[in-house]
Amino acid sequence: MKVYKTSEIRNAALIGGAKSGKTTMAEAMLLEGKVISRKGAIEDKNTVSDYKPIEQEREHSVHSVLLHTFYDNKKINLLDVPGFADYVGETIATLNVTDTALLLVNTQAGVEATTETAWRQTVAANSPVVFVMNQLDHHAANFDDAVNSVKDYFGDKVTIVQYPVNTGENFDTIIDLVLMKQLKYKAGGGEPEISDIPEAEMAKAEELQLKLIENAAEGDEALMEKYFENDTLTIDEMREGLRLGLITRAIFPVMVSSAKQGVGVSRLLDFISKSCPAPDDMPSRKTTDGKEFHCSIDEPPALFIFKTSIEQHLGEVSYFKVYGGEISEGMDMINPRTGNKERITQLFALNGKSRDKIEKVEAGDIVSTIKLKDVQTGDTLLDPKNADAGFEPFTLPNPLYTVAIKAVNSADDEKLGTLLNEMHKTDPSLGIEFSRELKQLLIKSQGEFHVNTVKWYLTKANGLEVEIFVPKVPYRETITKIADASYRHKKQSGGSGQFGEVHMRIQPYVEGYKKPTDFPVRGTEEHDLPWGGKLIFNNCIVGGAIDARFMPAIMKGIMERMTEGPLTGSYARDIIVYVYDG
Repeated sequence: MKVYKTSEIRNAALIGGAKSGKTTMAEAMLLEGKVISRKGAIEDKNTVSDYKPIEQEREHSVHSVLLHTFYDNKKINLLDVPGFADYVGETIATLNVTDTALLLVNTQAGVEATTETAWRQTVAANSPVVFVMNQLDHHAANFDDAVNSVKDYFGDKVTIVQYPVNTGENFDTIIDLVLMKQLKYKAGGGEPEISDIPEAEMAKAEELQLKLIENAAEGDEALMEKYFENDTLTIDEMREGLRLGLITRAIFPVMVSSAKQGVGVSRLLDFISKSCPAPDDMPSRKTTDGKEFHCSIDEPPALFIFKTSIEQHLGEVSYFKVYGGEISEGMDMINPRTGNKERITQLFALNGKSRDKIEKVEAGDIVSTIKLKDVQTGDTLLDPKNADAGFEPFTLPNPLYTVAIKAVNSADDEKLGTLLNEMHKTDPSLGIEFSRELKQLLIKSQGEFHVNTVKWYLTKANGLEVEIFVPKVPYRETITKIADASYRHKKQSGGSGQFGEVHMRIQPYVEGYKKPTDFPVRGTEEHDLPWGGKLIFNNCIVGGAIDARFMPAIMKGIMERMTEGPLTGSYARDIIVYVYDG
């Protein structure tokens, strides 16, 4: 494969709700770019994206997959992302490195809950968005209702660039408002037959094109002047306005398609090539020391690892975007998180599980490597001469659904821990924690789908029998009334031995509590406990009954005892202790 320059690269994420047609769109794009000779189908379990057994069994994507196709002498990197909200971590990681989000909308349903979830992630990532109104070949497709729902939810920046002439099973014709032409597709896709817009559609097309031109010109002063002078924009000027508007999220173009039939796919690739931003068009990325790093061949070599997978016969695969310079095989780089040197042994351009070996890549490209020693998702690798600070990592959401898990056979406990740690490495949104309080191994996930995915890998892929169940309730204990207590600590070291004795009063902590009057309080320490609540520790010793040097040890002993209360073994909280004699 040739080395593509930054200006020749486009990076697009395929996002949207489940069953909106993302994987089918990926197949159609690969076919148009002549990367594959025959389009696969989800029901036939032969798509390039869904190559893992769990995806073929369930007939939906579980992991984001890196693909690439070619159009107009450009390399278009695609990341096909799962649609279920439980896999939101994949969406966040993908939007962190792509330069355009293709948000697919099922035109039978319009905006769905998962469409909104995907949109929120584009807002958080400040990603350019192109809405792709898909599945217009379905008998229940309704373009007008679907696009109106998009405008209702996401505002008047949503701008129609194409609309269908006919929808349903015979869908094959599109009006394109940039080209101001009618595009008619043959069955199976390919390049359309281009003709003048029919008279019956001209008034509608002119009205919609006027809105498109106004929105495209609005974000750029030079384009606005040209629009005022000429009452229109040329095709190239419209493309420039769309590109600038996408970068600043001032415009959200609407394209139309049937990925299944290949209708509109070639024009979508053309739009990505000519109107969507190149990597060096995008804003600079911040480093951990607050500096700005622009994606450019002129910057020092730098890459960001946004995904890790473990593949059979390969081991750990690191997916990364090049942000600076040129990365080549044999190059040594520094991981600023660890300070360790890492060698780039091999480089691959991926299409699912298919790998094309390459010798080098330039800034903006997204590829993979293997055999890195000590890296994780979110790491940066830098040129050794410029290895001060890495890129800011992306932030994943807090877990929403926690379950406990254990191996049916206790002999498999170690294997269970190893497999769960591997899953966390490949999916950082999945939290694994052993609760000392509950004495249970916990999976902290984004939802039930997420947990079921974990169970599938453990049981079906690794033959491990596990039980998944509701975690114990993390109870807390406290006292309800004042009590006196004493403790004698004996130390035998040959001879008569030694002992230390402590006399305490214990009282429930409440706001505005009353202090005792039968002994003085010489010093008070207030501690916020890690498990919630407070410990108020009071030194009431007079006359040197207990040497002040022993007070920290006494408090440490009290704190340790509070980690396991007498009733249920739960943490104790909200207690006041007065040490008054010894």
